[in-house]
Amino acid sequence: MSPPVASPPRLRSLAGALERGVALNPEGPALREGGREIAYRELDALVGGLAARLAELGVRRGQRVAVWLPKSIEAIAAMQAVLRLGAAYVPIDPLGPAERVRRMLRDCRPAACVALAAEAEETLAGELPGPALLTLSAPGGEWASRPGRRAGDPGRTSPAEGDELAYILYTSGSTGVPKGVCISHRGALAFVEWAHAELEPGGEDRFAAHAPLHFDLSVLDLYVALLAGACLCLVPEASSRVAAKLVEFVREERITVWYSVPSALILMEAAGLLERPPASLRAVLFAGEPFPIGPLRRLRRALPAARLLNLYGPTETNVCSFHEVGEIGEGTDRPVPIGRACSGDRIWIEGEGGRPLPVGARGELVVAGPSVMLGYWGGPPQRGPYRTGDVAERIAADEYRFVGRRDGMVKVRGHRVEPAEVEATIAAHPGVAEAAVVAAGEGLERRLLAAVVARPGAAPDLLEIKRWCAERLPRHMVVHGLRLVDRLPRNRNGKLDRAALEALLRAGESRR
Repeated sequence: MSPPVASPPRLRSLAGALERGVALNPEGPALREGGREIAYRELDALVGGLAARLAELGVRRGQRVAVWLPKSIEAIAAMQAVLRLGAAYVPIDPLGPAERVRRMLRDCRPAACVALAAEAEETLAGELPGPALLTLSAPGGEWASRPGRRAGDPGRTSPAEGDELAYILYTSGSTGVPKGVCISHRGALAFVEWAHAELEPGGEDRFAAHAPLHFDLSVLDLYVALLAGACLCLVPEASSRVAAKLVEFVREERITVWYSVPSALILMEAAGLLERPPASLRAVLFAGEPFPIGPLRRLRRALPAARLLNLYGPTETNVCSFHEVGEIGEGTDRPVPIGRACSGDRIWIEGEGGRPLPVGARGELVVAGPSVMLGYWGGPPQRGPYRTGDVAERIAADEYRFVGRRDGMVKVRGHRVEPAEVEATIAAHPGVAEAAVVAAGEGLERRLLAAVVARPGAAPDLLEIKRWCAERLPRHMVVHGLRLVDRLPRNRNGKLDRAALEALLRAGESRR
């Protein structure tokens, strides 16, 4: 018999989610990865063992530990082990370029790094000022330890709580380098406990872990499942972008709760998801980008009994608003709202001078409440409300619709991209004098285009620039198109004229 759905008391530490899952469902499946499965009792023992090894290496409360592993049972166990010691984990993209990995590690200065042995040997040798290493030969393989060159802080190794740091998620930065968003236990739990109460999951539920562990969407999958004693089924990295594999995964794993960016669901529809709608799905959640109304209408009709939830919130706030999708009429052509505040937050829009705006107006969306970040790693603490940079329309007293961005930040298939970071990377190429980047297209067709002014005697082509970017940036930040120009378009003030640049690059695309 499945354990009953519980309404648990509030937790003080994110580490308590696993403890609650163990208490609710000790012999039930906690994680599934390919052909492997681990019960809650076994996961708890694995986490305890890893925590002991990290403690022996000197990891203490308040320190950071980088977790640089493929999405796997071991990666999740390592994250929980870090929390159990009162430290904060920093998930690193296992597919990220080596230089970007080194840059993030130099920035957050972890006390230890948990990684695959081969990657650690190749990428980290001689790079860092002495973190300890806990390495894994391969998922399901053997662990090995190497002490660091720095002595560990002799402080406590008990779970942190409240406003102490729980994890750092790195995002694209406007300064040309990644920014570490610092999330507290209180902030993460504000969202996790709201989502648990909204979804009311039980031990019979099966969540799909589609998002990478360094992407903020993964927080709901992992911690809401643990808090309920449910099973978290890990989507293999190799299948996460293959729509047919995702459809097969949902059906074979009998997924009940799915959470992803809309573009993944659109690709899955094209691969036959709605031709034989999975009967197991009871909740489909999406976030990260607007869901085009046509595909969303088809999803709504194909899954009439499932809850469809549109979640909104930048990494800096977790999820701060939601809208439940009802029937969508044929005459409706606007994206669904981002809805009303959740996670204990307040949201509103402001005009010039910070003036709150009435129903019918458009302005910058502002968030205040427990889910707002502590600040960016290495920067000043976040004080007061967080200004998202997103423009929203107030469509009712407590309901909003996303309109767009105020600044140059763009979204590419749900991933945040600061064009300035891509521009800085391209400009570092020895054959490039200047570079500018824009995003073109919508939804699945969204891609990055670059204009480049070459140095005298140099003319890098698209393949060379793509290779250069791929060695330094995540895949979603690699440019799709390139145009060599004599000079970048500028306005009377000498600033880059982005409207003219977009027109220039899109015209070039249309002639391809």
